[in-house]
Amino acid sequence: MPRYGRIGAGLAALALLTGLGAAPAAAAPSTSLASSVLTYGSVGGSAVTVGDVVKASLASGTSATFYSSTTGTTGVRCAASTFSATVLTNPAAPGTATESLTAQTFTSCTSNVFGTTGVQSVTVNNLPYATSVTSAGVVTISGSIQSTVVLNTLLGPTTCVYRTTSLTGSAVNSTNSITFTNQVLTKFSGPSTCFTTAYFSARYSPVLDSSKTGSPAVYVN
Repeated sequence: MPRYGRIGAGLAALALLTGLGAAPAAAAPSTSLASSVLTYGSVGGSAVTVGDVVKASLASGTSATFYSSTTGTTGVRCAASTFSATVLTNPAAPGTATESLTAQTFTSCTSNVFGTTGVQSVTVNNLPYATSVTSAGVVTISGSIQSTVVLNTLLGPTTCVYRTTSLTGSAVNSTNSITFTNQVLTKFSGPSTCFTTAYFSARYSPVLDSSKTGSPAVYVN
């Protein structure tokens, strides 16, 4: 999952995993030998407990996108997206924490793909996904990542399935965010209406420890 700080995506995981306007440049999080990789409340604060659930929604004013190119604007845009991940390990910093991405949703989606009239659903499949977060703020999601997009057309619904084995994002403490930029998912099945490659972008913020009272912000050390 993704370097955490106080903010503002099967694919996701997603997966069309999962998050998607242009992402800001990543700033390296502070490191501390006295801290765990993931802390809550502040940089170098209390260690996030193994078993805690970390959650986030899209940063305010942003969208998650699945576009047909890295510079274009054709594709699917979702105004809402969330993820939820369970912390599996949280060693001393510097190091790598691990998580299990158990849920990722995309809703309020629209399409400007030629021949489509709307979006029925964007679903992240094959959860959970293995996730790691390094002290350098590198977030990696891996597994049989798959997203299924159902588009409405004048001839009826069209199903597009996209797959990848890895998504990479960056965690930024200054904004308590995790950002994915132009992560590649390749079409596995679907008609020509479904473009061959979907580039996924999203920024989630703030990232919160929902298992703690008050859901404090999570930081990477």
